[in-house]
Amino acid sequence: MSKRAVLLLAHGTPDTVEEIPGYLRNVVSGRPMPQHVVEEIQHRYSLIGEPKGHSPLTDLTLEQGALLASALGEPVYVGMRNWRPYIADVVKRMREDGVTEVAAICLAPQNSRTSVGLYRRAALAEAAGMRVDFTEGWAEEPLLADAFAERLRPAIAALAAETGERVQVLFTAHSVPCRTIQAPAVSDGQPILWPTLKQDAEGAPNVDPYAVEAKRTAAMVAERVPEAAGWCFAFQSQGASGGPWIGPAVEATLEAMAKGGVKAVVLQPVGFLCDHVEILYDIDIAFREFAAGLGIELRRPESLNSSPRLTEALAKLARAGFARVG
Repeated sequence: MSKRAVLLLAHGTPDTVEEIPGYLRNVVSGRPMPQHVVEEIQHRYSLIGEPKGHSPLTDLTLEQGALLASALGEPVYVGMRNWRPYIADVVKRMREDGVTEVAAICLAPQNSRTSVGLYRRAALAEAAGMRVDFTEGWAEEPLLADAFAERLRPAIAALAAETGERVQVLFTAHSVPCRTIQAPAVSDGQPILWPTLKQDAEGAPNVDPYAVEAKRTAAMVAERVPEAAGWCFAFQSQGASGGPWIGPAVEATLEAMAKGGVKAVVLQPVGFLCDHVEILYDIDIAFREFAAGLGIELRRPESLNSSPRLTEALAKLARAGFARVG
């Protein structure tokens, strides 16, 4: 007899500041991390959370799983790529629990073959004996756009009332290293970079979709919020690893806005589904201070966290996954 369950996959985060060195080793696959980078990340974590130094990502993701289980009437497991509970351990537990059919959903709606591909490989590596449907990406899920729009509207209204200014909306998604969405090539004997152009089954170019999908999510949210007309888009939270990261960066975009006379900005991330360091530090502290230095009041909407609309979106994806795997 078959037994089905949902597997939610997320990035993971350490429980304490002291665990950050081990966590970072997981993030960079064991490569050496400069001590000053470790200390800077520890400093950022020390400024967020309750108690201070505790990222809420794991707690909120487990809550999202519980809400989804209640909505579906099916068991939901949560596995993390870079920290406990690790994906491999959770999939093993699912197998021990007798699960035979799995709807796996990565809580990163925009698909990058490199990042989302790592989640897929981690889940499938331990899934022997189970049939798994893996949702590759859901950037254009209407219920996801509805969820973000519900958060964005009141944030725009509140900042407009506070400042008396026309509010500019800046959508963001997490930046990724250029090397993760590009492939090396050679021209006239010199190395260059261009997008990966492997062909799909129909012979069309098969380019990593991440940047396009992130902007498509933003466009769908803006379609639902007329006050967001004239919105901009930037990539945030560029890392400290070597080489360039995709842009434009938030800081450069805010500088351009300030030169254009913008005085009030609502920054809406569209790739993050709950609070964590890239929101609670990068946006609430670093970007807000940077914007203030430019004469801009910057706010952000409430994160989705336990949004009922997000639960609806995940339930829809799970049901579609069960239908494909059953």
